[in-house]
Amino acid sequence: MSTAPRRLAVLTLATGIAVVAGSGVASAHVRVSSSDATPGGYGVFTFRVPNESDTASTTSLRIQLPTDTPLTFVQAEPVAGWTITPTTTQLDPPVESDGEEITQAVTVVQFTAETGGGIAPGQFQEFSLLGGPFPDADSVSFAAVQTYSDGSEAAWIEPTVEGQDEPQYPAPVLELAAGTEAAGDAHGSGSADADAGTTTEAASGDEDGNGLAVTALVLGGLGLVAGLAGLALGLTARRRTVGS
Repeated sequence: MSTAPRRLAVLTLATGIAVVAGSGVASAHVRVSSSDATPGGYGVFTFRVPNESDTASTTSLRIQLPTDTPLTFVQAEPVAGWTITPTTTQLDPPVESDGEEITQAVTVVQFTAETGGGIAPGQFQEFSLLGGPFPDADSVSFAAVQTYSDGSEAAWIEPTVEGQDEPQYPAPVLELAAGTEAAGDAHGSGSADADAGTTTEAASGDEDGNGLAVTALVLGGLGLVAGLAGLALGLTARRRTVGS
């Protein structure tokens, strides 16, 4: 490779790495996701918290739960090296859930790293909550505050507006799956049955194809044997003719 093409290749590779690295930093925000949360239902929702500081560790995450449509049931999954502190608030007016009047609900959950611990630079941690019922909506927004060991904070509270650029500190938004779609996926109905039928047909087609291939191979082998036998007979007859 000549010097010019080699330099061009190195420059292209370096540019590609810079683009990937830049996009990674831009997306390194506190996010929340769930595989089973549905409108009006219960589920586990997980906050993924990357450390965006180069010099300090994340030592605390404070999550604000909805107050206009409070989650009447909330539990936190233990995380090694972290303590969990829930804050309960009196509801005024009370809300009804599963036929019961609920007068208080957890509105804040804080995860605090033990002394000397936390999320170091270049690392991330996940924090999961189990709760519900979720509001009858397509999504629900949470506010979160990330505290660092140097005393600085990142307040993930800015709303994301459709059609506009993502803000610098967007509030985590949990997308709620449609109940019927989630149920179908969970029980393997509908599309799963169709996939099973397709798989069966494909397997049957493969078996037919394999059978035809074997048959063709056998017939081809027999043809080869017959051809060799014919050649042998021809040579024998020729020798006899010459000998006579």
